Amino acid sequence: MWAYESVFYQIYPMGFANAPFENDGVLRHGILKVIDWIDHIKKVGANAVYFSPVFESDTHGYNTRDYTRIDVRLGTNEDFTKVCRALHDAGIKVVLDGVFNHVGRGHFAFRDVLENRENSRYLGWFNINLGGNNGYNDGLWYEGWEGNYDLVKLNLRNNEVVEYLFNCIRGWVEEFDIDGLRLDVAYCLDDDFMRRLRSFTDSLKADFFLLGEKVSDDRNTLIFDDKLHSATNYGCYKGIYSALNSMNMFEIVHSLLRQFGPENWTVYRGMHLLSFVDNHDVSRIASVLNNEKHLPLAYAFIFGMPGIPQIYYGSEWGFKADKSQGDPALRPYFEAPVENELTEIIGKMAEIKKRSKALNYGGFASSVLTNRQCVFVRECEGEKIFVCINADDNPFTTHIGGAGMVRDLLDDNTYDLSQDFTLQPYGIYFLKCE
Repeated sequence: MWAYESVFYQIYPMGFANAPFENDGVLRHGILKVIDWIDHIKKVGANAVYFSPVFESDTHGYNTRDYTRIDVRLGTNEDFTKVCRALHDAGIKVVLDGVFNHVGRGHFAFRDVLENRENSRYLGWFNINLGGNNGYNDGLWYEGWEGNYDLVKLNLRNNEVVEYLFNCIRGWVEEFDIDGLRLDVAYCLDDDFMRRLRSFTDSLKADFFLLGEKVSDDRNTLIFDDKLHSATNYGCYKGIYSALNSMNMFEIVHSLLRQFGPENWTVYRGMHLLSFVDNHDVSRIASVLNNEKHLPLAYAFIFGMPGIPQIYYGSEWGFKADKSQGDPALRPYFEAPVENELTEIIGKMAEIKKRSKALNYGGFASSVLTNRQCVFVRECEGEKIFVCINADDNPFTTHIGGAGMVRDLLDDNTYDLSQDFTLQPYGIYFLKCE
């Protein structure tokens, strides 16, 4: 699967294109701006772009009106076809947000229900009680996602709904040649629907990738041969920034051992979760970390640990925004990308990750662990890499063992691990056994 050897770049199109929050129906062409960012996306080492919602919606993209039309605030279907073609020409895969749990109140099927009630042919598309009411005073009750009535929950047990969604997906492949889907709130989706979706997309396009949004760190319920290929790793997302802020590397390494360690009871061993330090729903990592010198270290974890690393647009140069400022602050417009030292080291680590069998497919074992330092081992098919991170402002000397001569993939320096090895302050090392 191509995704297991990839680095993802996430774009939130509404913010990226400077679209107004409310759908005013005015045609703009901001999505074309992605083409101007392709060189930058390649510089940070990404070879796949995940677009948050792009289809016609009421406001923020997750309340879909029309699954067949690019949102008018972003551009036209022809515009997005140009974007996808340019990305593919640059060797970059395209993954879209599949928002299948719910639609917006502006969706044609729900509007028909409001107008025709029991006579609507779409009544069974939703979970409706005509004898109830809701916050919009429609004179009927319907299930909204987690009580949000602007997000009308679809009845994925209705075969007509499933066929409708599948026809839309087929259209996205035919029109835009997409390579995969990220399933919004996958933890809410019906299991049978996900199995049908996997079978359908497997038949639609070879190596079509399915990623599920999963916000808990409980045992796997999504990643199976007949369901999804991957899910979001929120457990380690929280562990990374917490470990760095508390100077307690035991926290994140414990999470990694629980998820990917050598024991039979590990939760995700052999699986490829999506690793990230931030995204469109959480505070930017540069606003979360107490010490800005820890920023490269946070990224070192997602490139060194098992999984598929994802970079959120703007964070690769240290953009700051806090969730308390509201979602628009997390999803901004940038006139142009910025490239600095952080961008450069992210690009280096991304290239190392993509080319490494051990980092793409290897297991996880802890070698050295203190409150402020950790060394862990990734190994696969004869390739062995020690990922070394020093969160302290002082050098740290340790004996790693388990290897002789190694080469640091970040700067090409060589070291003899049969002797003590010194990690420099805030040091990052990807040591490959020679």
